[in-house]
Amino acid sequence: MKKQPRVLIVEDEPAIAELIAVNLRHNGFLPVWVEDGVAAQRELDTLLPDVILLDWMLPGQSGLALARTWRADERIKGIPILMLTARGDEPDKVAGLNAGADDYITKPFSTQELLARIRAVLRRRAPEQVNDSVTIGALALDAATHRVSWRGHAVRLGPTEFKLLTYLMKHPERVHSRSHLLDKVWGDHVFIEERTVDVHVKRLRESLGAAGAMIETVRGAGYRLTAHAPAVAGAAA
Repeated sequence: MKKQPRVLIVEDEPAIAELIAVNLRHNGFLPVWVEDGVAAQRELDTLLPDVILLDWMLPGQSGLALARTWRADERIKGIPILMLTARGDEPDKVAGLNAGADDYITKPFSTQELLARIRAVLRRRAPEQVNDSVTIGALALDAATHRVSWRGHAVRLGPTEFKLLTYLMKHPERVHSRSHLLDKVWGDHVFIEERTVDVHVKRLRESLGAAGAMIETVRGAGYRLTAHAPAVAGAAA
């Protein structure tokens, strides 16, 4: 029997949480509902879900603060987070993405939109089953084992950052526009905005440390991964 994806719903409004849970259950998911960060952490300590639906406004710690905390936790950081909020302005969306959310959905939202977004982050979480690897300079990526290393040291990446790096490393020295990356990395996810690419590139660079200099911003055009970044060539071993 196919495993039901486990979805942790962190939402303090029972009516909204129940509506989400019912729709998830009817569409093959296993929803678990908690009302605040304390209960959410208790669930995460017991059994990790496949995806987290996280409300921005919560009693106690905000969803923003929780996302930052979980992204800093080695055990939890790979789980996709969808931020649920009534805040629809771009600065709020960027704040949510910078805090560690993989996607952002503004209330009120349709059931079909929510399901599409959940399925999309789950697809991005699962690495493509290919038995190949690629090495550029001292940066190595193994798509089959979902591992990345820089100068022999393991680098931990979230699912979206891994897929983004995989695409950039397999197509080095080319300039990729934001819309092109959305198509190739996010695929059929029609809700993602181009600004999201910038946030994930920033997160990828931070995770890569010194190797992050290999990802160049080409002003007015997009991004390029190169082995010839001066900061990388001159970095200490």
